[in-house]
Amino acid sequence: MKKDAVMVLSGGMDSVTMLHDYADDIALAVTFGYGSNHNAREAECARLHCKLTGIELIEIDLAFMGRYFESSLLSGADAIPEGYYTADNMKSTVVPFRNGIMLAVAAGLAESRGLKAVMIANHAGDHAIYPDCRAGFIDAMGKAIAEGTFDRLELRAPYTLLTKSDIARRGKELGIDYSTTYSCYKGREHHCGKCGTCVERREALADAGIVDTTVYDSELL
Repeated sequence: MKKDAVMVLSGGMDSVTMLHDYADDIALAVTFGYGSNHNAREAECARLHCKLTGIELIEIDLAFMGRYFESSLLSGADAIPEGYYTADNMKSTVVPFRNGIMLAVAAGLAESRGLKAVMIANHAGDHAIYPDCRAGFIDAMGKAIAEGTFDRLELRAPYTLLTKSDIARRGKELGIDYSTTYSCYKGREHHCGKCGTCVERREALADAGIVDTTVYDSELL
């Protein structure tokens, strides 16, 4: 099968799993710098896994988001709340319409390259807090991408109804070393272990029976 998709790749657990899981379909990956605390560390992981899979990676600067958008994810490590995604304080980590912006750019890349699809690794664990990860958004954005492109590009989001634990189990089958991915919203050298994405990461790895070799900040655990 000919590779026909552009994938939005962050360098976190979910998108790295999808990169390996669908490597036979992905012609190009794109990662975005938008000013988040953890952008730089995620980008390092994205580069590594594109090298491992032999998939071309484009890095695009969306610095305007960091300058003009409001989110604790763009405001330094100390602004990041701790706990579960279901807690109200986690709403501060939403970067307004982030996935919509990134998918729009990815669609433009796909059409420019003569490809047929765009892929994103949203999943069910994000639905509670992030509107642009939910099935309704994916359906609507898929229609917009199809209507806005000559070849009616397809939006593929095969993890939409999976949990992070489901994704980790798939990664285990694929032999992915999750210590070469980055999740922490605080963006420090070591994962904090307590922000929403760290908590979700720890629980998913445990559920999947994967030995967690992530280096956490021992002072905070």
